[in-house]
Amino acid sequence: MSHVFVDESKARDYLLISAVVVAADLGQARRAIRALTLPGQPRLHMKKESNRRRRQILTTIDGLAPEVTIYRAGTLWRTELERRDQCLHALVADIADQGHTYLCLERDASLVGRDRQQLIEATRATGCADRLSYRHESATAEPLLAIPDAVGWAWARGGDWRRRCEKVVTDTINL
Repeated sequence: MSHVFVDESKARDYLLISAVVVAADLGQARRAIRALTLPGQPRLHMKKESNRRRRQILTTIDGLAPEVTIYRAGTLWRTELERRDQCLHALVADIADQGHTYLCLERDASLVGRDRQQLIEATRATGCADRLSYRHESATAEPLLAIPDAVGWAWARGGDWRRRCEKVVTDTINL
């Protein structure tokens, strides 16, 4: 059984980043991410970290060995909402194929209602509605949302940053 943690990046292309963590490793992974959080810092967020800390975060994530898939929606879809919808449907299809049981998306209050509708449609279409539970959560409450945030940030930046996360990225899917 594995859990899937999802965040998005809109830095260049629209990317939906999913990080799979085996259920047995959840406690250790959460402790490792929490240990990176500085005193007074509510959460890790790559946009706000120094380059030294970014390298440290990516090294820690590499050691946790999550399986990360990056879904990229191009300009075939006009809006970010349409791109997100397409990525969510592709993500749920992959979750159904791989048998994951839990999905956690980073909460964006403006998207929760739309996401729920998309997830209902996608889980019904793929036949996993009865076995996949999902929720939206803040990155402050769920430290493992830092994994897709960090990998998505590094992937979008390219160059050495992308190289630092390539080992955990198991697939990139262009929609």
